[in-house]
Amino acid sequence: MHLLLPFQSALFVVLVASAALAGEREKCALRTLLLSEHPERDTQRVYVKGQVVTTLRFETLVDPDKTKMIGWEGRLEPLAVVRNKVILEPSHDLNDDEAIPMVVTLMDGTEVPFLLRPPRHEDWAWTDQQVDVFKNRESYAAMHAALLDALEKNATLTSENERFQKEETSEDHALAALLASGALEQTPFTLEEAFSGKDDDSNVRASVFRGKGKVAVIFRVKNIHAENPWSVQRVQLSTLPDGKERSVAVRSSVREIPPGGSGVVAIVADGSAFMDEGVLKDLSLEVYRQDGQRQAYVTLDHRLIAR
Repeated sequence: MHLLLPFQSALFVVLVASAALAGEREKCALRTLLLSEHPERDTQRVYVKGQVVTTLRFETLVDPDKTKMIGWEGRLEPLAVVRNKVILEPSHDLNDDEAIPMVVTLMDGTEVPFLLRPPRHEDWAWTDQQVDVFKNRESYAAMHAALLDALEKNATLTSENERFQKEETSEDHALAALLASGALEQTPFTLEEAFSGKDDDSNVRASVFRGKGKVAVIFRVKNIHAENPWSVQRVQLSTLPDGKERSVAVRSSVREIPPGGSGVVAIVADGSAFMDEGVLKDLSLEVYRQDGQRQAYVTLDHRLIAR
């Protein structure tokens, strides 16, 4: 859906769900899985996505004749076993309530049960790209992988804590919080344009505001999906046409919008974001929802700052 604003405002809003554009930015990464002393008693979950290859990598050889999935036909390509690796590729995204059982049998007879599931919304649509599975928890490789995981998680937490501390004292985040709470009159913003759009899962009304050297966009979202909650996965602000990323303040009225519910997402960009090597440039603002699909795209004309 393309909604074009009048020429004089030189803004436009696109409210869509575009999996193709969001897919390459989705979180796909390496994960380490340490099995218990009795791995056959625990069913391990693996998070897969349509047309994304997921590889399970084991310490020892896998028995291809005794490794199988149940009820996979029409949803996944036939699995492949290459020495100590099991390769999976769903032909399309699994529904939220779908789960495909799989048993991987190692050459020593150990059976490891898995459950193939779609990405978890609470984990920001995490998709497993490679899962290193260790049966021997005391092996050097297992301990090394566990150490790397711990270091990465610690670095992530440290970075998030630093970001949260900066946001607590940021003027832009304070303004975004006021807008998300509905306190527009306490901010310096005035309405420039307002538009709306919808898809199968949500109705969205977008309002663009001009401030004192700043621009704000408010999205009012109604979740019309029968079962799934709606939430923001990420927001990206970048220059046009070269795509240099800019910082942006984001605040939501609620963490998740339940089916049938409504919420507000407020975004504030400083005027300095429009400046690139002494030249004012237009910006693109993209909002991605919980399943990784692009929900909204707004082009912000530099004249919002220049005028």
